[in-house]
Amino acid sequence: MTGPGTRSLMAVIAAGLGVPLLLVVTLAMMMVPLPPLALDFLFTFNIALSVAILLTVVYVGRPLDFAVFPTVLLVVTLLRLALNVASTRVVLLQGHTGSSAAGKVIEAFGEFVVGGNYAVGLVVFGILVIINFVVVTKGAGRISEVTARFTLDAMPGKQMAIDADLNAGIIDQDESRRRRQEIGEEADFYGSMDGASKFVRGDAVAGILILFINIIGGLIIGTAQHDLAFSVAVENYTLLTIGDGLVAQIPSLLLSTAVAIIVTRVSRSQDMGKQVFLQLFSDPRTLVVTAGVMTALGVIPGMPNVMFLSLAALCGFGAFRVSRKAAKPAQEAAPPARPAQLPELSWQDVDPVDTIGLEVGYRLIPLVDRQRDGALVARIKGVRKKLTEELGFLISAVHIRDNLDIGPNGYRISLAGVPVGEGEVFIDKELAINPGQVFGKLEGVRTKDPAFGLEAFWIESAQREEAQMLGFTVVDPATVVATHLSQVLQSHAHELLGHEETQLLLERLAVSAPKLVEELTPKTLPMSVIARVLQNLLEERISVRNIRKIAETLAEQGGKTQDPDALSAAVRVALGRSIVQSVAGMRADLPVLTLEPELERILNESSRDGASLGVEPGLVARLHERLSDQAQKQEIAGEPAVLLVAPNLRPWLSRMLRGVRNLHVLSYNEIPDDKRIQMLAAVS
Repeated sequence: MTGPGTRSLMAVIAAGLGVPLLLVVTLAMMMVPLPPLALDFLFTFNIALSVAILLTVVYVGRPLDFAVFPTVLLVVTLLRLALNVASTRVVLLQGHTGSSAAGKVIEAFGEFVVGGNYAVGLVVFGILVIINFVVVTKGAGRISEVTARFTLDAMPGKQMAIDADLNAGIIDQDESRRRRQEIGEEADFYGSMDGASKFVRGDAVAGILILFINIIGGLIIGTAQHDLAFSVAVENYTLLTIGDGLVAQIPSLLLSTAVAIIVTRVSRSQDMGKQVFLQLFSDPRTLVVTAGVMTALGVIPGMPNVMFLSLAALCGFGAFRVSRKAAKPAQEAAPPARPAQLPELSWQDVDPVDTIGLEVGYRLIPLVDRQRDGALVARIKGVRKKLTEELGFLISAVHIRDNLDIGPNGYRISLAGVPVGEGEVFIDKELAINPGQVFGKLEGVRTKDPAFGLEAFWIESAQREEAQMLGFTVVDPATVVATHLSQVLQSHAHELLGHEETQLLLERLAVSAPKLVEELTPKTLPMSVIARVLQNLLEERISVRNIRKIAETLAEQGGKTQDPDALSAAVRVALGRSIVQSVAGMRADLPVLTLEPELERILNESSRDGASLGVEPGLVARLHERLSDQAQKQEIAGEPAVLLVAPNLRPWLSRMLRGVRNLHVLSYNEIPDDKRIQMLAAVS
């Protein structure tokens, strides 16, 4: 008695043991003699399996959707070689009995396909081998090799493109992980296809050798052991060998074609039939010219006029249908609007200054047109969401408008009405950014990445794959503007937080900690001081998400001082663990740079309340240069660059060294107790 549970268990066992059993049976066929009936079934199964694999390759949406193809190719090739061994055994043992000794399938291919003429069979087999070995297999192997190398070379550029989209807020962490996994799978797939193509090439060589072995061995066995006449032995064994070879070569040719198709396809979510139709017949002019050429050939005397003219008519009808389908109705012209009477001026006509403004030239209007789902509008929403989560307060909406005073391809970013960044993008091109290591030259318009100043080129969309293979990071115009906007807002985050935003932060905190907010303001500190402390933190790229910890520290220290700088230093100490973690991650050791004791003594003696120093400009310039070199070395090594100084020196050193890229200035009392300090160098 079997129930649903038993049937499901059997299904699981069958699914888990199906492939291993197939491999075991394949290996057994090389040693165990098979009857002709079993050979007929297995040869038929092999042909059907090869046709199914070819059709799967044709109809699959993307090559990665059939990622198991290299493994399937190996298994099917092994199955076909095992069948060759089994059929060779039968041909050599029973070939003297006639052309039906190895089963009906081999007999049919030897008698019907080549008309029972072994000379014709040899020619047909030779042509199939040439097509398979010289044309299809060789070309597919070369494409597999080149594609695998280019895919591996393009991986760094694709990874940086994902990082750029993630930093611009276009995608989230889940989408970033999915894209990284897809890039890894693509590299593994084309690397496997490079090796799998060698299976197909070796299979074609094996087919040629097996043909000669069967013919020569059959002639020797037939004449020496079975006393057949030489002509009879030639006919019997040659027909059997040709039938066996054709039965093996046709599936081999199908699989070689499948390999060639899958490595020559472009990774798009479309089956090959749709791609061929859309790209080959999308322009009706192609069919019109073809119809004209066929008509000209069809009217020449002596030519097969009916065939040429019929095909010309078919091409003309196809061109008519394609042009009808592609035609778009003309847009109706809108009636001219009547001029409206100007109302009286009022205070409503005085526009307030936009907190964040983005002005674009007239050619960039499609990027910000909400009615047409402009790509830049969605990008800006992603940037605001990402920065709001990172910085800890709501980023104001971006007011977008066109401006005829700037270039047609230009844009300008402003904060509180003051321009803080500008650039130029081309809506019909893409920007290829040099991340620092590329593998060749790229044709395009040389420029600079507006966000980070990296070398870049404006290229055509058709050059995207080439640029990525060379190691460039390729982004579209909307992403260029969004990344620039994100970088500007991060650098000027302290200018975006004012009294209103501070009040809203405290109101949100009052929901969970009402007593804390009641004690903090206005009893202990005025709102202006709290806002200034938050601005100081944001100016040094410290998030204010932990507003509870910040408020607790201000409430504790507010009775001692109301100096925003002193309060900011106290808050930094309270947030020391999160600050260090944002710099060095979860590592136990913190590599740091320090100042030589003599230099630190000079700076301590020259300091006045930690706000400024009375030192010569040359000393400051040399210190800036030395720290820039050390920070660059750390960046190349993939390590954080941290300068550890005394608390009274940290504020002014942080301001002075703000131009040093990736350098973090921390004080001794900001380092958590469980963090081990690793001294790298003492800067003199």
